[in-house]
Amino acid sequence: MSPRVSVVVPAYNNGDYIAATMRSVLDQTFDDFELVVADHSSTDDTWEQLQAFADDPRVRLVQTDAGGGARRNWNRVSELARGELIKLVCGDDLVHPTMLARQVAAIDAAGPEAVLVASQRDLVDARGDVFVRARGLGDLDGVVDGAEALRATVRSGTNLFGEPACVLMRTDALRRAGWWQDLRYYIDAGSYAHVMVQGRVVALRESLASFRVSASQWSVRLMRQQAEEAAEFHRLARELAPATITEQDVRRGDRLAKVVALQRRAAYVVLGRRMRPRD
Repeated sequence: MSPRVSVVVPAYNNGDYIAATMRSVLDQTFDDFELVVADHSSTDDTWEQLQAFADDPRVRLVQTDAGGGARRNWNRVSELARGELIKLVCGDDLVHPTMLARQVAAIDAAGPEAVLVASQRDLVDARGDVFVRARGLGDLDGVVDGAEALRATVRSGTNLFGEPACVLMRTDALRRAGWWQDLRYYIDAGSYAHVMVQGRVVALRESLASFRVSASQWSVRLMRQQAEEAAEFHRLARELAPATITEQDVRRGDRLAKVVALQRRAAYVVLGRRMRPRD
C-alpha cells in the first residue's frame, strides 16, 4: 500500500546538516509517510551520513549522477514519490514534529479542490538558532483561490509561500505541472505557480518549519540575480492567470523585488558568522 505522504529530500553537500534534517522528518507525529532521499553526487560526507538511516523501513536512499543542477535532483527524487501528497525538504532544513499532521488535516478539510497547503516558517542560522519567527504568507489566511494566492505573491515582490519544506502539494498536481520548473532561484515559487492555478490554496498561519540560512545555501550565491529572476517569475505568473494578475501587479512586484533583494543582502552581511557552522 502506498503511503499518504512522500517526503522527498534532494541532498547535495549537506553533510553538516543532513542528519538533523532526517531526524526532523522521522520524528513526525503523523506516521503514514515515506522518506525518499536522492544524493546528487555530493563531494562531502552526505552519503556516508545518510547510511545511519538506511535500515529504517520508511527510508529509501538513492544517488543521482552529477550534473543538471538543482532541478535534476529535485525532479529525480520527486518522481520516485509514491504518496498522494508530496513535500520536498532541502537537505539542510527542518520540519517541526506536527507539520505533516497539521498540513494533511488542513488540505483534507479544504476538500479535493485544494492542491497546495503552505505554512509559515522560522529562519535559523547555520547553528540552528532562530533569528526570525513565523515568517511568510503575507496577509493570506485559510482557503484562497489559487490564482488570487499567486497574485498576492507577485504583488509582494517575494515568495510568500517560502521554501519547499513549508509546502505540501498533491503529487498529481505537481506531476501535471511538469514537476519542478527550470527557474533557478525561483524553482520553488515558479513550480508552485503551475500547481496553484489548478485549484485552491490553504494558508496555514503556523510556523511549522525552519529554513536554514547558511553560507552553503545555494540561494545565497544567487542573490545578485534575484530581482531579475523575480521579474521573470512575475511574467510567468501573469501568463498563467491573466484574468487575475494585471500588468500593474507585475510592475509593483518588480519594484518590490529589488527592495527585497537589497534587504536580503543587508541581512546576510549582518548575520556574518551565524551563516557558518561551528567548527
